[in-house]
Amino acid sequence: MTILQHVVDHTIKKFRSQTANLLTITNLGLGGFAILFVLQGQFGLSVLAICLAAIFDRLDGRIARKMNIESEMGKQLDSLCDIISFGVAPSLLLYQSTLIDFGIAGAVFTIIFIACGAIRLARFNVSEAPGYFVGLPITAAGCLLTISHLLTGSIPEPAFMFIILTLSVLMISNFRVKKM
Repeated sequence: MTILQHVVDHTIKKFRSQTANLLTITNLGLGGFAILFVLQGQFGLSVLAICLAAIFDRLDGRIARKMNIESEMGKQLDSLCDIISFGVAPSLLLYQSTLIDFGIAGAVFTIIFIACGAIRLARFNVSEAPGYFVGLPITAAGCLLTISHLLTGSIPEPAFMFIILTLSVLMISNFRVKKM
């Protein structure tokens, strides 16, 4: 084997081992863009970025399992990225578009959602629950919160306080959700 062939093989192997992590970082990047779009008042683009982040979040785990490249670092990285894309971004979207009108209560409910998401992710990272999740996964909660934004103007504003609080409680609940 030539030195060049060895370098190429090593590079391909290294790149292959990081494929899932690159998808996870894409999830994070989309979550970051979603936050920036919210700050610019571009709520529709924020919704789009969060939905795309969910697709990459779904792909990273599947790819890691399929390529047999799962790692503890990948699991931790996924959770750190998920708190941004499905905790901070959706709650900031709803806060800026609706909950801001509720003053301190709207801000507190926004922070509660982020905190419950962090608790949910931490619990997931330290638990062994083969075949099911305990509590509503943050990706699902964040996507539901994001989609609820599309109801702005169609349902009374106080309903959004109920939605964010309900999703928060569901994330830290003890019910089981079968993994798909």
